[in-house]
Amino acid sequence: MEDQAALARDDHGQIIFDVLAQACPSRETMEHITSRWGILALIALSEGTYRFNALRRRVSGVSEKMLAQTLQALERDGMVHREAQVTIPPKVEYSLTPLGREAARHLYGLIEWLEGEMPSVMDARAAHDRSRAGA
Repeated sequence: MEDQAALARDDHGQIIFDVLAQACPSRETMEHITSRWGILALIALSEGTYRFNALRRRVSGVSEKMLAQTLQALERDGMVHREAQVTIPPKVEYSLTPLGREAARHLYGLIEWLEGEMPSVMDARAAHDRSRAGA
């Protein structure tokens, strides 16, 4: 558990969460949510419940190890629910918690904006690459 004594507190002793502060626990959660695989796992799980291998296929390009680590971190942060069913073979399903659904909803805005602005991004990349080639 983090050393909470070092965290900034308000007049009532409540932790002041500031993602820009190095010791703030919100920074670690932000890293889990906004990592490449964190974002993609949350968005995929917003479509519904997935078993591990189906989720891995849906999040194209993620390794088994990275997906497992990402899901464990998101589960610890309360974003993902893992349900292990006692069957042969064991069946494990992943879904979003209410907190995870809210995070995914916020990420959708970023994703929609990004996809809509990709022509501008591609133009900027091409202009940058041309200027570097001529330097």
